[in-house]
Amino acid sequence: MFEREFLLPTAEEIVREIPLPAAVRARKEERDALIRSVLAGKDGRLLAIVGPCSVHEADAALTFAERLARLNERVRDKLVLIPRIYTAKPRSRGGYMGMLFCPVFGEGENLAEGIRAARRLHISVAEKSGLTSADELLYPELFPYFGDVLSYCTVGARSSENQAHRFAASGLEIPVGIKNPMSGSLPALADSVRFAQSPHV
Repeated sequence: MFEREFLLPTAEEIVREIPLPAAVRARKEERDALIRSVLAGKDGRLLAIVGPCSVHEADAALTFAERLARLNERVRDKLVLIPRIYTAKPRSRGGYMGMLFCPVFGEGENLAEGIRAARRLHISVAEKSGLTSADELLYPELFPYFGDVLSYCTVGARSSENQAHRFAASGLEIPVGIKNPMSGSLPALADSVRFAQSPHV
């Protein structure tokens, strides 16, 4: 049973409160163009989304991103690395749901503060490492809070057959990776990709 305790700030309010710095916006535009070029086959490098299943400590995520940036410099002739900064954790059996719901690990749920913490983390990753990040589109209705800071988004196996996720993926300006569903069905995956590539109103 849901309990409604307060209204969440709107995405516009959060973006005004935690704006994307101009330098990060310019870096993101540059990275987005590079990622599009790789995915379109115009750039011969391989795209690799690298990182843990989910993050729950901002300092550890920043350390990881800075180390990944150093590695990115060493392999830049063959690879384009994107840090996987997944702030929500899909659960099949309950338990910790990620920084987005619990911004301070072990201190209870607070979605409003989790949104703020996740947005700040994605911006800090770009500022400190120069790499813009990927996150999972676990809750499509929350994507407007992060749409301007991410360079890549994924739809996970639990969500790939869900109409809301397919619909949201079709409207994003950034690349979206869609996993095959939990059943492993390739036809279902193909349907998801086709739907996400179709225009909608």
